[in-house]
Amino acid sequence: MATITAAQVKELREKTGAGMMDCKKALKECDADFEKAVKFLREKGMADAAKRSGRTTKEGLVYSYIHPGNRIGVLVEVNCETDFVARNEDFQAFVKDVAMHIAASSPKYLKRDEVPSAEIEAEREVLRNQAKESGKPEAVWDKIVDGRIDKYYSQVCLLEQPFIKEMNSSVEDYLKEIIGKIGENIQIRRFTRFQLGEELD
Repeated sequence: MATITAAQVKELREKTGAGMMDCKKALKECDADFEKAVKFLREKGMADAAKRSGRTTKEGLVYSYIHPGNRIGVLVEVNCETDFVARNEDFQAFVKDVAMHIAASSPKYLKRDEVPSAEIEAEREVLRNQAKESGKPEAVWDKIVDGRIDKYYSQVCLLEQPFIKEMNSSVEDYLKEIIGKIGENIQIRRFTRFQLGEELD
């Protein structure tokens, strides 16, 4: 068993935001392998998030963000379980990050089930025609379309978009990480994005 130093625990804590005892445990479980310990803590955070997902969220913040230049503005509501967490610095930083992400990435929907079925069917039709014209055998067309529909969701749904500060993770990954770190259920409830001069539907 490798020796775990205080410096290693501190470094892991700074990298992941997890508690000191959790960091120590992760390093022990992973035989002091730093990258494995990071992965261990992320997976633990996601498992904890899944357990908490059914708990009621009636507190939180409504936050407004105006992008420099005053041409893009975002209003977002993020809920948590207690007003104590609503005042927590990590929670507030998460809300601000989400607002900035919305300003930069312009999602249309929060999650998949909000995307109108007519929009998905229209997209499928376009993608199927592209698959036909690609010269690939008909047997693989549906697989190609399904893969591209998943990509479409990751472009238009906030939770599935790659997070602007960590492109290897989605916004949902970041949400689960913050739930694991704070220990409460947290939900991004709704958002609105305004861009100067955009056409009104």
